[in-house]
Amino acid sequence: MIKTLKAFTLEIDDTKAAVDGILSQLDLNHLRKHSVGIITCFPDFINSGVIAALAEKLPFPLAGTTTLAGSTNGARGEMLLILTVLTSDDVEFITGLTGPITGEDEKPLRQAWEQTVAGRAEKPALMLSFAPLLLNVSGDFFVEAWSSITDNVPNFGTLAVDNNPDYHESQTIYGGLTYRDCYVFILCYGKVDPLFFVGGISESKAFREKGVVTASKGNLLSGVNGVSVAAYLKGLGLETDEKGDITGINSFPFILNYNDGTRPIIRVMFAIAPDGSAVCGGYVPEGATLTVGAITAEEVLVTTEAVLKEALASGKERSWLMFSCVGRFFAQGFNTTAEMEKVESLLGATPFHLAYSGTELCPVYGKNGTLTNRSHNDTMVICVI
Repeated sequence: MIKTLKAFTLEIDDTKAAVDGILSQLDLNHLRKHSVGIITCFPDFINSGVIAALAEKLPFPLAGTTTLAGSTNGARGEMLLILTVLTSDDVEFITGLTGPITGEDEKPLRQAWEQTVAGRAEKPALMLSFAPLLLNVSGDFFVEAWSSITDNVPNFGTLAVDNNPDYHESQTIYGGLTYRDCYVFILCYGKVDPLFFVGGISESKAFREKGVVTASKGNLLSGVNGVSVAAYLKGLGLETDEKGDITGINSFPFILNYNDGTRPIIRVMFAIAPDGSAVCGGYVPEGATLTVGAITAEEVLVTTEAVLKEALASGKERSWLMFSCVGRFFAQGFNTTAEMEKVESLLGATPFHLAYSGTELCPVYGKNGTLTNRSHNDTMVICVI
């Protein structure tokens, strides 16, 4: 059984006040045999020294990322640090850190895995991931590489973001140190029975027409139903400008079905290339079926409510770790706390930790309850642990 402790602070500039405030919220005298801290924060908490000072005071390791906003019981907003402590007598938490990641090469991941699990015969029951946001490394690469290395250990987590347009301050957190290019993870061993939930875009908000991916390579989608992506989208009636280019593609993500019995996932389009192909936020394999959806402020709240009610119906009133895409944050326009408020109103006293994410990592259920690790865009993902 895992017990959860929660703490937060809005104090950035006064390091002592921030640390004292967090410690006053934690019952550290009643920690169980094994403990770990999960932390998400606005980048300024790193720059002011709060993260380093906090790590020195806590009797357990820390793992996490920067984010641009988040919420927990009793607090929400952008300039916020949230700490969730998992403590247990029968679940062991082991933290790991890769070396610098410079491209889509498994080597630094495999080396970190082998060092972290050395001498252990059993597999971990769960991997919690805090990945760097890198221009030349995709969330799908991380998911597929870790699935291969770990023999499909369920992998739940996030890619770091921050409040800058280019996310240049996005960092992972390991203890009191931070990294722009290293992957941080927590391996959970023992009596862990996590449940996973995914909320993307309602099927009712999608175009009726379905397309089949006929040409793609990685995250470059070249053909749908034998024509270019641009031609396919124009055929659906998406709006174009005076030059004939499609406008607002970021608001029209794909609902992608791998046709393997697993739940469909969301893929955003970042850009349409001159040849009519689309640069997407993750792999789009040939043979997959897609429909075009729409992400709006209203749709964010509708799908957030739906996935929360689905998770609540499981009857598992444990701790909730949640990541929601920055695309959902920006879709809310000026009312940036709307999704966070929806979470708070539905969960009430249930312990939760929500942070916004560059890419969401969460397993999806297939036939007979089997799990397949996936990366997601424009999605809220939940791990009930």
